[in-house]
Amino acid sequence: MLKLTNINKTFGQHQALKNINITFNEHETTVILGPSGSGKSTLLRSLNFLERPESGTYDFDGTVLDLSKHVSEKDIFRIRRETEMVFQNYNLFPHLTITKNITEGPVQVLKQPKASATENAHALLAKVGLAGHENKYPSQLSGGQAQRVAIARSLAMNPKYILLDEPTSALDPELELEVLKVLVTIAKEKRSMIIVTHNMAFAQKIADKIVFVENGEILFDGPKETFFHSDNQRINDFISAMTFTDI
Repeated sequence: MLKLTNINKTFGQHQALKNINITFNEHETTVILGPSGSGKSTLLRSLNFLERPESGTYDFDGTVLDLSKHVSEKDIFRIRRETEMVFQNYNLFPHLTITKNITEGPVQVLKQPKASATENAHALLAKVGLAGHENKYPSQLSGGQAQRVAIARSLAMNPKYILLDEPTSALDPELELEVLKVLVTIAKEKRSMIIVTHNMAFAQKIADKIVFVENGEILFDGPKETFFHSDNQRINDFISAMTFTDI
């Protein structure tokens, strides 16, 4: 379980997160929605300390960290091992083959034998539809293929949570669909995912829970069925704007 209590984060004079209270359960897919600049990416990045809130408590499987005090690098390292991040721009190592991109973490961090890490990497590449690409380099891949490698790399670390920040925002619709299909498959396996996205159809397809963030505050935290059939006017306005139903 991953639980945030009374989390606050500021950038200069701007308060990006305001007294955030939320629990992310394992084996669920949580989708974070909200308008641009609402704080949703800051919230996601705070989950593995790419952003560091100034106050509040962070509870990861019973290890409770007071964020108003110093958090040790040991605690941050442990949490990052269990919360793999997939970025918009893939962040693959350009000088390594696809296989080595995936095996680097398991071998160097998890201390897995190279042979077993390589075998697992090839199985994961097949899982994301990239069998036969093992010896290519990132520059030889399309954006959709590169993002699928990034997802395979995160799975190779066997984290408790996979965090995805707008994973398809840089892709055209066809390449986006390739990635979304992979994520739907992972969600069906009940892997724990937390996803920031603007794709409402994808959110409705994949989410167990929706979190709606605006002005650094959580305005909704609940089942997707309730969100997409809400009688809250702000939520309905947002859905209409994102799905172009008012055009």
